[in-house]
Amino acid sequence: MENGVLLGFIALYLLGTLAIGWWASRRVKSTADFVVAGKNLPMFVAACALFATWFGSETVMGASSEFIENGVLGVIEDPFGAALCLFLAGLLIARPLYKLNLLTFSDFFRMRYNKATEVVSAVFMVPSYFSWIAAQLIALAILLQAVCGLDKTYGVLICTTLVLIYTYIGGMWSVSITDFVQTIAIIVGLLALAFDMVVKVGGFDAMLATAPPDFFQFLPDPEPINYVHWFAAWMTIGLGSIPQQDVFQRVMGARSVRASVNACYTSSVMYLTVAALPLIIGYCGRMLHPELLEGGDTQMMIPHLVLQHSGLGIQILFFGALLSAILSTCSGAMLAPATVIGENLVKPLYRNVTDAQLLQIMRYSVVGVAVVTGGMALSRENIYELVGESSAFSLVSLFTPLIAGLYWKRSSALGAIAAMIAGIVVWLAAMVWTGSVVQPLEGEAATMVQTLAQVPPMLYGFGASILAMLLGSWLYPERRVAPIENG
Repeated sequence: MENGVLLGFIALYLLGTLAIGWWASRRVKSTADFVVAGKNLPMFVAACALFATWFGSETVMGASSEFIENGVLGVIEDPFGAALCLFLAGLLIARPLYKLNLLTFSDFFRMRYNKATEVVSAVFMVPSYFSWIAAQLIALAILLQAVCGLDKTYGVLICTTLVLIYTYIGGMWSVSITDFVQTIAIIVGLLALAFDMVVKVGGFDAMLATAPPDFFQFLPDPEPINYVHWFAAWMTIGLGSIPQQDVFQRVMGARSVRASVNACYTSSVMYLTVAALPLIIGYCGRMLHPELLEGGDTQMMIPHLVLQHSGLGIQILFFGALLSAILSTCSGAMLAPATVIGENLVKPLYRNVTDAQLLQIMRYSVVGVAVVTGGMALSRENIYELVGESSAFSLVSLFTPLIAGLYWKRSSALGAIAAMIAGIVVWLAAMVWTGSVVQPLEGEAATMVQTLAQVPPMLYGFGASILAMLLGSWLYPERRVAPIENG
C-alpha cells in the first residue's frame, strides 16, 4: 500500500514538474529568453538555479557513498570543490562577463580571440557535458528501480523523455523556475530526513564517538603525493566547472551585475551547507543499519535506508528532494551544450539566421543531446566517476584560455587554441600512461616513474594547457586585441 502511495506521489511530482515547465515556457519569445531567461531573474531565483547546478545524483548518492567509505577526504571534490567553484564564479567571471551581450562562453572566445577559437572551444565544451547528464539519468533510473522495480532501460528512457520535454519547451526559464521550486523541496526533504536520522543515532556526540580514526580528517597525511591528490580534488569541480555553460547561463540570467555576483556567493553558501545533509544522513544510516553496506552498492545506501526504515511521510519528503536534485541538475546540463551547438557550431554555417530559426535550432539540439546522453546512460554505472570525468575535461581544455582572456592582455588566439588542444591531448595520454604503470619496479628511476604515475592525469593536462597558453601567446601575440574590461 505504502509503495503504491509513494509511486503515485512520484508520478504526481513528475507531472507537476512538466506543468511548471510549460507555464514558464510562455515567457520564451527569443533565444535570449531560452538561453539566459532574458537576463531577468531575481537574485534569489538565480542563486537557487546556481545551487541546483550540481546538487544532483552525485551530491545525494555519489558523495554520500564516498563519505561513508572514505570520510571527509573522500568528498573534497564535492561538496567542497563545488562550493569553491560557485564562489570563484562570483569573484572572477560574473562581473566582467555580465556586461557583454553573450549567450555562451564560446561567444566570449570569439569576442576576445577569433572565430576559430570560438569553434574549437565549442567542440571541446559540448562533449564535456555528456558524462554529467548520463550520471543524472542513471540516478533517476536507479531511483525508479528502487521504488517500483522498473527496469533500468525503461527508467532511462522515461527520465530522458521527461527532462527533454520541459527543457525543450521552456529553456532557461523552465530550468530556473523549476530549480527554484525544486530547491525548496530539496532543503525541506533533506532537513526532515537528517533530523530524523540524527535523533535516532543519539545526536552528533554519538556520531563523533563512533567515527573510525581520521574519518573527519580534513587535511591529508603529510606526504607530497597525498597533497597532490588533495589539491586535484579541489580543482576538479572548483576550477574545472568555472568555464562550463550551465554555470554561465545561470550567472548571466540575473537581473543585474550586483544580483549576478551576489547569486554566486549566496549559492556557494547554500551548496556547502545543504550538501552536508546527505553526508550526515549516509553516516547515520551506516551507524543504524550497517547491513545495508554489505555486498551492495553504497550509492543506494540512502534510498534503501529510507525505503526500508522510514515512514511514508519521510519517504515522500526524501524522494521529492532526490527527484528535485536530479531533475534540476539534468535539465540545466542538457540545455547547456544544446545552446553551444546552436549558437557556436550551427549558426556560423549560415549567413542570415533569424532569431526564431536559431531558437528552433537550439531546441533540436536539445533533442540531439538527449539521445546521445540517454545512450551513454544505458552503458555506464558509476555516478561519481562520470561527474569527475566531465569537470576534468573542461579544466584541462577551457579554464586556462578563459582566465587568460579575462586577465592577461597578451593572451592570443593561437595561445588559446594551443592550450585547449595540448590540455586534452596530454590529459588523455596521461590517463593511458598512468593506467599502464601497474607492476612494482625497482631502482631510483623506477621509483620516480611510479611516483609520477600516481599524479592525477588531469594535472598533467592542466599544466600542459598553461604552458601552451604561455608559449603560444608569447610567440604569436595579437597586440590589436584588447582585454575584456573587468571593472
